[in-house]
Amino acid sequence: MRRTLLLFMSLAAAATAADLKWSQLPPLPDERGFAGSFAGVSGGSLIVAGGTHFIDKMPWEGGTKLWYDTVFALNKPDGPWRVLGKLPKPNGYGVSITTPDGLVIVGGGNATEHFREVFWLDNNVALAPLPKPCAFMAGCVLDDVIYIAGGIETPAATSALNTFWSLHLKKLGAQWQELPPCPGKPRILSCMAAANGAVHLFSGAALKPGPDGKPEREWLNDAWAYKPDTGWQKLPDMPRVAVAAPNPAPVVDGKILIIGGDDGANANFEPKSKHPGFPRDVLVFDLKSQSWSRAGEVPFSLVTTNAVLWNDQIVIPGGEARPGVRSPQVWSASLRLKP
Repeated sequence: MRRTLLLFMSLAAAATAADLKWSQLPPLPDERGFAGSFAGVSGGSLIVAGGTHFIDKMPWEGGTKLWYDTVFALNKPDGPWRVLGKLPKPNGYGVSITTPDGLVIVGGGNATEHFREVFWLDNNVALAPLPKPCAFMAGCVLDDVIYIAGGIETPAATSALNTFWSLHLKKLGAQWQELPPCPGKPRILSCMAAANGAVHLFSGAALKPGPDGKPEREWLNDAWAYKPDTGWQKLPDMPRVAVAAPNPAPVVDGKILIIGGDDGANANFEPKSKHPGFPRDVLVFDLKSQSWSRAGEVPFSLVTTNAVLWNDQIVIPGGEARPGVRSPQVWSASLRLKP
């Protein structure tokens, strides 16, 4: 596992965002696909676990949203998906963290509650539970420390958690630490990346109660960096909002890639059945110049999903293609220069 990650890093140093060539891996073995799944690498295999989809009608038609517990594994890029097992319970919209020692599942929830549980997927060994139940947060790992930002405590919450937590994976008996929260607004569905000794936090949506008592979103395009020794720093604002972009954001050749994400422009699009999908352009944050640019488009529109580094590729496994509609497609970008 550690050798795979080191090889990925060496290849990444030779590529740029515009050089990524996207192709499809075998689709997930469910014709509807899933959003809000956990995904990562365990034992050398690509893992996709849990998530949700609608089984009868779309959400605006009163459809039923189901949560799943199935764990799928893909051993090699041209192989078949297989069922590896099940999560302890149906779960979605938490954080999954790939480490050299395995895959960590953090929080999540279902239709009625959110969870505190944190565990290694490989052997179901529990880690310290989150300080509060949490889903729809963002997370990444930096120097063997998991960082979790924001989210909501309950499914019906009308405000996001103003929280920033860390857990050291190498300290025996470690508990979650409550760190100074991001100076920006509390948020859900942001995107994070670890690079250059810092945790980066991008976009997301703040929440407030609407006239009907249900949560309303405020779309955010701010960007922040946190270093353990110096705290938070404001970064230049993003060119656009990118809510629920694949997380954690890949880092390629000294650049953080925000792949797609919902910009909110079509949040009230009608008819909902004809929604055009989410933005496909890739936003690039250059770590050296601390500036933003764009680097082409991807051939898919997928949010509430993950970006996984596997077999020298960036993999985007499933997600939400447009409101209410999931996708079983699995896309990958090889880190090889175009000829």
